[in-house]
Amino acid sequence: MDKEIKIWYDKEGDYLEVIFDKKEGYFRETDNDAVMEKIDTEGNIIGFSILKVSALKDEDPISVYLKSAS
Repeated sequence: MDKEIKIWYDKEGDYLEVIFDKKEGYFRETDNDAVMEKIDTEGNIIGFSILKVSALKDEDPISVYLKSAS
């Protein structure tokens, strides 16, 4: 299945956002303070965001489990 994924980076805010599906939704916290997951009204993951992305360049890759409703 072909799918367009939107990736947006705000250099000034040091913020990365990845959206899998353009739906109405909201961000909620994950186990990692830098990562928020975006979910739709049914609880399905439709994207995520990472704060302070530049801080990751000197660290190990982050791993986050995104919890979908399904």
